Amino acid sequence: MKEKIQSLIKEFVKTYKIKHNTRTDWDEPFIAFASADDPLFLKLKTIVSETHKLPTDLLKDAKTVVSYFIPFKKEIALSNIGGKNCSKEWATAYIETNKLIAELNNYLSKELEKLGFKSVIPPPTHDFDEKKLISDWSHKHIAFIAGLGKFGLHQMLITEKGCCGRLGSLITNAPIEPTERPDKEFCLYKYNKTCKKCIENCTFGALKIDSFDRHKCYEICLFNARSYSKLGLADVCGKCICVTPCSFNNPCK
Repeated sequence: MKEKIQSLIKEFVKTYKIKHNTRTDWDEPFIAFASADDPLFLKLKTIVSETHKLPTDLLKDAKTVVSYFIPFKKEIALSNIGGKNCSKEWATAYIETNKLIAELNNYLSKELEKLGFKSVIPPPTHDFDEKKLISDWSHKHIAFIAGLGKFGLHQMLITEKGCCGRLGSLITNAPIEPTERPDKEFCLYKYNKTCKKCIENCTFGALKIDSFDRHKCYEICLFNARSYSKLGLADVCGKCICVTPCSFNNPCK
């Protein structure tokens, strides 16, 4: 079953650009699996929010959470360097990838149903408290639990394929062997204090060594949303993760 799900996700992403004539292109997804009863899910009610959902809150007989990272092609990240606005390419990639994730999850859900399994699809984004700016289903924390990677100084998840891309997840009652979580750090600052590039990239003062101002960050995201309103909803920035040692891989390997 694990190989089946991985194959479905990879093939869907591989053919999506051609089928939908998107401006965005992606590298091969990175996929991991978590047991729905992993004790770390319960800890998210303390770490993230007391209202954070458990897999079984969304699907009563949940067995597995499928988590995946869809990396952008390098040129998209390279376009998003400097300036106040994120690049048009980055904004477009954000919008098109959110659409891809929604369609991918619908496809996976139907394929699982054919095999006799149920599933629930959490929203790919924009599912958060607008005052606290905290989600009740944090895709990056779900990805961490599933073993996709480790958190960086920039508060984003670093995978073996970096952090320039989008995360998605799906809950199912299909029993799938969990992925083993990595034990070593993926962030150079956390590993040996040799890098603070993400903080240097955030010229808006939202990201610091010992703190993250999510409201200041969101102000910039909303600024970009207004700037690119004709494209769709692009409340995104990404300056902190573009062209850093962890943009496209795990620099601690």
